[in-house]
Amino acid sequence: MKKKAFLFCLVAFLGVVFLTMAVVKAEAAPIKLTFSIFFPPTHGQAKAAINFAKEVEKRTNGKVQITAFPGGTLTKAPQCYDGVVKGISDMGNSCFAYTRGRFPVMAAVDLPMGYKNGLQASRVANGFAKAINPKELQDVKLLYVHAHGPGLLHTKRPVRKLEDLRGMKIRATGLSAKVVKALGGVPVAMPQGGTYEALQKGVVEGTFSPIEVLKGWKQGEVIKYTTECFSVGYTTAMFVVMNRNKWNSLPADVKKVFEEVSSEWVDVHGKAWNTTDKAGRDFTLSLGNKIIPLSDAESARWRKAVEPVINDYMSKTPNGAAYVKEVKKLMAQYAR
Repeated sequence: MKKKAFLFCLVAFLGVVFLTMAVVKAEAAPIKLTFSIFFPPTHGQAKAAINFAKEVEKRTNGKVQITAFPGGTLTKAPQCYDGVVKGISDMGNSCFAYTRGRFPVMAAVDLPMGYKNGLQASRVANGFAKAINPKELQDVKLLYVHAHGPGLLHTKRPVRKLEDLRGMKIRATGLSAKVVKALGGVPVAMPQGGTYEALQKGVVEGTFSPIEVLKGWKQGEVIKYTTECFSVGYTTAMFVVMNRNKWNSLPADVKKVFEEVSSEWVDVHGKAWNTTDKAGRDFTLSLGNKIIPLSDAESARWRKAVEPVINDYMSKTPNGAAYVKEVKKLMAQYAR
């Protein structure tokens, strides 16, 4: 009887030991996440996003491991957001504007408001998303938003006034396509990845983008002129999001790290946009390309030409006027 009792206790003890070992092993196993990034791996913004992942890994002491897939290798730029929703990737970084019509509230940020630089635009974009918390973003966990510096016009032939732009085929995306049309050009929608070849082959005669693309995407090699149309400087808001179910499965301490690093990385991206804008300017000048400033009078003409784009957004989007007001408030707040 004693022998049976001993064996029973031994079996029970070993069971507890093995169960404990299994729990410890499960707890020790890292949380592995995938991160789809549309920027090419050498781009400053890809590096910023990858550094975000590394910082999360560092602050969780390796409890989280994030494998980054830059260059759209896991999901292409237009499919990135849906890829996160469907779990193709756990996290994603791309542009709201690449899925035109799906993010009508966030589109307010992309209007030609005359942004000064990438840091201001990033703070405005993230502040707007957090303040409004639109329904269109509830199918993911929004980590943070950033946005590029003022979108300018880069062309194969000089554009010094509105009349020079009339009829030109200009690559654009999202609301910037409406800006091109308002200025008299012919918008051709495409993401950055196809722009170099389109310019090279003459499919388009120019592109509306921040000046950083001239180096970051090598487009300075296939254009000759940049028109500094700051009065209509738009931006493109870019998301960093996580699959909602994946987020809900994370432990509280890991969620806290993600929230903290996300808050810090808005400025990391914003400052990187400023740095890469300067690099793009230097690069295009080094190739012998020309930068054309607009006079105050001509700038005013461009500004007046795009006002219908903003008015159209306000009239056709529910609460559109309130969203535009919020963007303007944040622009003033972060102008300093």
